[in-house]
Amino acid sequence: MNKLLVVSPSPHIHSGNSTPRLMYNVVLALIPALAVTLFYFGIEALVVTSISILTCLAFEFLLQKFVLKVKPSITDGSALVTGLLLAFNLPSNLPWWIVIIGAMVAIGVGKMTFGGLGKNPFNPALVGRVFLLVSFPVQMTSWPLPMAMRMDTDAITGATPLAIVKEGLAKGDLMSNISSQIPSHMELFMGTMGGSLGEIAAFALLIGLLWMLFTKVITWHIPISIIATISVFTGILWFINPEANADPLFHLLTGGVMLGAIFMATDYVTSPMHPKGMWIFGIGIGLITVIIRVWGAYPEGISFAILIMNAFVPLINRYIKPSRFGEEIK
Repeated sequence: MNKLLVVSPSPHIHSGNSTPRLMYNVVLALIPALAVTLFYFGIEALVVTSISILTCLAFEFLLQKFVLKVKPSITDGSALVTGLLLAFNLPSNLPWWIVIIGAMVAIGVGKMTFGGLGKNPFNPALVGRVFLLVSFPVQMTSWPLPMAMRMDTDAITGATPLAIVKEGLAKGDLMSNISSQIPSHMELFMGTMGGSLGEIAAFALLIGLLWMLFTKVITWHIPISIIATISVFTGILWFINPEANADPLFHLLTGGVMLGAIFMATDYVTSPMHPKGMWIFGIGIGLITVIIRVWGAYPEGISFAILIMNAFVPLINRYIKPSRFGEEIK
C-alpha cells in the first residue's frame, strides 16, 4: 500500500520543455538574422560573433567550476544564447579584446554574480552591451556600413538612421529634408543601413518571432505590447508635428526595437510571469524607449528601457499573479 503513495515537491505536471530545448529553439530563431548579418557585414561579423560566443561559454565554465564550485552547465544553451545576443548588440568592427570584456561582464556580472541562470535580475547580454557603451563609447558607436552601401560610397563607417535623424532635428532641420539622407522604409526593412549586427534586417528577426511563437518558446504579449506602444506613442508625436518627429514605421524598423522586443525583453528570467504583467512590462519598455529617443541624449533607448523594466519585474510579479488553486476570486 505504501508504494502507491509518492510524496514529491511541485511541479507535478511537466510540459515536456527543458532549458536546453528552449534555448536551442531561440538559437534556431536567431539563425535567419545571423545569416543576413553575415551577408551584409562579412567576415567581421563572423569574427565578433564567434569571439562573443566562445568567450561567454568559457567564462561560464570557468566561473561555475572554479568559483561557484558547481557542475558546469554550458551545454544547456543559455551561455550560447547570451553570446549570440551580445554579438547582435555590437558593431562588426569592434576590437576583439573589447568583445571579450563585454562577454566577461555579461556572464560574470550580469549572470553568475547572482548565482547563474534563473537568478539574474537583468538580461546578461544587455548588461554587457551597456557596460561597453559607457566604457568604450567611441568604439561602440562607430558603425560599419553594409557591404552593398560601401560600394556606393568611399566611407566604411557611418551614422545610423536614428543618429542622423537625432542630429538633424537637434540642428533644427525638418524631417522632409532629413528623409533624403536616410534609407527608405523598404531598405530599412531589408537591412540596408549601418548599425549593430542585430539592428539590421527586421524581416529576418520577424521570421525568428514566428518560429518562437510556433514552438511556444514565448508568447505574443511582450513583443506586441512593445511594438504597439512605440507605434502609438511615436504616431501621436508624428501626427502632431510630422516635421519634428519621425513616423512610427521608421522607429520600428531602426535601432534595436525588433531585436529587443522579440529576443531581449522576452527572456524568461527577467520578464514577468503573468500576461497582465507582461503587458505592463512591454508598455513600460515602449514608453521609456520613445522618451529616450525623442528627448534623451542617446538616439537609441531600447537597451536602457529593458534594463530599467527588468528592475521592476519583482514588483510586477508580486502584485500581478494568478490566483492560487482553490482560492476564491473576488
